[in-house]
Amino acid sequence: MSSLRIFLFASALLSVITGLVWWSEARAARPVPLTPRLTGQVEYCLTCHAGLPEISPSHPVETFGCVLCHGGERLALDADLAHSTMRGGANPSDLTVVEQSCGGVDCHSGTAASGRDHIQRVITSIQSTYAGAITTLRYTFGAQPDLTAHFGVSAVTDTSLPSQTGILALQAYDPAAESNPSLRAFGANCLTCHINATPADGEPYQRYTGCSACHTPASPLTPGENRAEGGVHSLTTAIPYTQCNTCHNRGNYDLRSMTFVERADDPVTRLEDYYQPIGQFTLCEYTLDCVDCHTRSEAMGDGDIQALKSDIQYVQCKTCHGTLDELPRTQTLTDPDDLAFRLAMLNPVVNLQLGDTIMITEQGEPLWNIRLLPDGTYEMIGKATFQRFIFRPVLGSGCQQDLTQQESHYCHACHAVER
Repeated sequence: MSSLRIFLFASALLSVITGLVWWSEARAARPVPLTPRLTGQVEYCLTCHAGLPEISPSHPVETFGCVLCHGGERLALDADLAHSTMRGGANPSDLTVVEQSCGGVDCHSGTAASGRDHIQRVITSIQSTYAGAITTLRYTFGAQPDLTAHFGVSAVTDTSLPSQTGILALQAYDPAAESNPSLRAFGANCLTCHINATPADGEPYQRYTGCSACHTPASPLTPGENRAEGGVHSLTTAIPYTQCNTCHNRGNYDLRSMTFVERADDPVTRLEDYYQPIGQFTLCEYTLDCVDCHTRSEAMGDGDIQALKSDIQYVQCKTCHGTLDELPRTQTLTDPDDLAFRLAMLNPVVNLQLGDTIMITEQGEPLWNIRLLPDGTYEMIGKATFQRFIFRPVLGSGCQQDLTQQESHYCHACHAVER
């Protein structure tokens, strides 16, 4: 009887073990292989991430895969091991790793002539260095004799010589080394408004760092979620103003205490949200999105280190509207390799054709979403809203503008929107 009990117990135990082995094998992830065209190397990321949406039409997973940009252990099926060597956590565009993730002469660290020097532009841009704020504050509080930029949030060198600004490098700014307590407070409280920095706490400020600070649209976070830990799998050049507002128009700095004072209103409409209550603006300034006016060189930099924001912002009202004696500048597209076609391909709101006449800035940058129509009017297509706008030039109108005054606040005198 004892032997029978042992036999029955052993049989039952064997059945349980066999069942557990079968159950474990049934639950084990079966590798989902992907062989991207650019690498030719098998990776198993889609075993777990098959449900992720395509990050953008210009980065198809069949071509790029996941590891080329994100890093990670391509053949690992254990999540911790697979993610152990990822670049930038969930954000490979963070500027500490962007060269390894997004670089390469055929990607985003090519030459200026090829229009692929994106990383050099971004790293040396005002949005990255914050040199304008640092320079202005140090000059204001007597820490330096003029507005020459010496410091950035991190050290940076201009590699795209010759430099048009003459600033070849910036040292890393150390607020603790300042003798003025206001500057030390500035370093402690005010260095979150650049794309190198983790954003301030609060839903209105939530964004990624690096390239994704602009190109990955923000979305509401659940309580306790950190933007750096993941969330949105998307890249776009159709950037809405709300993305810009994760840094801009959220309040003002108190120069006495060197603290940031959030705007007190609670905007619920575009008209209220676009600008702070103290701001004046025209109809086009709040109907359009920031990217409809500001060019990629203004937003991403032009490859040179700039001392002040005003040195790189050059689009004015007259860029699109012209003056009383001059039409806006335009260019007829005759080269199929023109940069305008590439920019339009990335955000196909306009079907550009050879022979189209588009608007350009005084620096020659293409405003590819604005075309001259046969009747002498201009058509703009909103890059983020896809809205169509028709407008006429100032030339031949009854405008009484002063040709020497072209900043926006002079236009506000007649054209400001009443809230």
